[in-house]
Amino acid sequence: MEPRNFKFSTIFKIVFLMIVLSHQLSFGKIKLPDLVSDKMVLQRDVELKIWGWADNGENITIKFRNETYNTSPDKNGKWSVQLKPQKAGGPFVMEINEITIRDILVGDVWLASGQSNMETPIARLTDRFPEINVSDFNKIRYFKVPTQNTVESVRENIASGGKWFTGTASEVMNWTAFAYFYAVEAYEHSKIPQGMLVSSLGGSLIQSWVSQEYLKNFPDEIIDKQALSVLNSSKLDQGRNLWNQKDFNDGNWEKAKVPGKWKDNGIRTKGTVWFRKNFELPASMDGKFTRLYLGVMVDSDSVFVNGKFVGSTSYTYPPRKYDIPGGILKQGKNTIAIQLTSNFGNGEFVADKPYKIVGDGFTVDLTGEWKYNIGRDTSKDEEYKSKLKNLRSTPSGLYNGMIYPIRDYKVRGAIWYQGESNAGQSEDYAGLLKNLIENWREVFQWNQMPFLLVQLPNFMEKTNDPNAPSGWAGIREAQFKTSQTVPYTAMSVNYDIGEWNDIHPLNKKNMAKRLFLAARKLLYGEKLVSGGPVFKSMKVENSDIILSFDNVGSGLQSKTGNLKHFAIAGSDKKFVWADAKIKGNTVIVTSKEIKNPVAVRYAWSNNPEDANLQNKEGLLASPFRTDDW
Repeated sequence: MEPRNFKFSTIFKIVFLMIVLSHQLSFGKIKLPDLVSDKMVLQRDVELKIWGWADNGENITIKFRNETYNTSPDKNGKWSVQLKPQKAGGPFVMEINEITIRDILVGDVWLASGQSNMETPIARLTDRFPEINVSDFNKIRYFKVPTQNTVESVRENIASGGKWFTGTASEVMNWTAFAYFYAVEAYEHSKIPQGMLVSSLGGSLIQSWVSQEYLKNFPDEIIDKQALSVLNSSKLDQGRNLWNQKDFNDGNWEKAKVPGKWKDNGIRTKGTVWFRKNFELPASMDGKFTRLYLGVMVDSDSVFVNGKFVGSTSYTYPPRKYDIPGGILKQGKNTIAIQLTSNFGNGEFVADKPYKIVGDGFTVDLTGEWKYNIGRDTSKDEEYKSKLKNLRSTPSGLYNGMIYPIRDYKVRGAIWYQGESNAGQSEDYAGLLKNLIENWREVFQWNQMPFLLVQLPNFMEKTNDPNAPSGWAGIREAQFKTSQTVPYTAMSVNYDIGEWNDIHPLNKKNMAKRLFLAARKLLYGEKLVSGGPVFKSMKVENSDIILSFDNVGSGLQSKTGNLKHFAIAGSDKKFVWADAKIKGNTVIVTSKEIKNPVAVRYAWSNNPEDANLQNKEGLLASPFRTDDW
């Protein structure tokens, strides 16, 4: 009898264990989006939606702040509940069946989007702003939506890998720079928790962030610009896996100087160019770990040392800092090879940046003569352009994969910092931006969703020609017009804090401060002057043009010295630099060269850094023109 009892007992235990395990496994059938996780920030004072996925028949119970909510999944497995509006505070705990989400804050959540200036890593700014290293802000949080460029159709969920981070020193290096300074500014002013939901991608055009429905009325050439780049990138260059090798014979290659622009070196290619340089190392550097500084390059690069890949950057202008691991460098001859791609033929190694290898007490200067050869010339790809009509859906990929999936996450407003990649399409940018705003307001189901626009700062070399064409000025104008004509929008002006040789200016702190000032008036209803003078009208008196302004605050003034960067033209449409002076709340513009003036432009260039008209609150006037030539 003893063996039989033992057998029955063992079977009972096994069956019981299987039941327990089965019950435990059923808990794992609930899936949450990465956004709904520890350390998240929920928007205060609005109904909140919490959602996820589960097997059919699964009952979902959510407990939060002494309230209980129940639901079950639909036929597609998705479930959601509406939480009643919550007051700011925290930390709180949320229970979803067996899942416990901890350290939840309730405050203001900002959707921050755009291209690389919204992506700039905070690590780049620590030298300029050392307070970042000792950041102690637990009540600000950051979530970066993982890149998901989905051409085919919208996605219900973001790509995996996203995570909430606090603003404390141990986690702050996971942030992007603009998001951090904006969150700090907002928190220190309001003392309310702040969440930064960043959905951005370096080098992206505005078309990427707009749904197909809101692009259908734009001409093909506007929409297909990005599709062409996708098509082009799918084809290989002749130097791939060959010209990066240490012992490759480049004796018949042309010579170029680094730093320098392609066109200044006689390179007239749209596509990929390979650059190679040999350098010598002493025995003391054999096998050593070093760091490679390659300044700033236009557009994208892949870098090899002695045939070994050491790093790449996929878009224009971030500083290239790559580690050369131990064991790659050798005593004597070494070779560096760079595959540099510029789809529009404006390739460049930007001047006044470091180009060197730095080791332990040893530096190799990489400036000077290099060898180059053309890997692929995309200007010869005309035969492929006929295929573009089949790729028209390409531009909406980031909307499909990075905006639509987060549409149910409630936010306080949106921040848009983009336009650099569209500088060649400035005449269409205002329409695209207006449609983006309407599109997002529709998908977030909030027709008064506030939009805060970061006007592009100054960039590129200054010009002495007031007639020089400027795509950047056109983008600034489009951003300004949008802020004046589309309800519930505001804009900051930044043409004094850019950097001529870096498309990613480091002073994100002042940019964020100016933008939050606009938010304080637009979103919080504070009675303050939140922007600079706005051009209102002009009249001609003899050889003078008199300009009137709104939003003058306490009055007009010059930031420094005499007013600068005003230009005036007659009926021949040829502008000359003008004299300008403040009289009350007007500016009088004149030039001895123009007897019968008809138009004025202010700060109309890529880099109007010297433009200095502002109000007495210290806020700059937005660039403007009175003509539409």
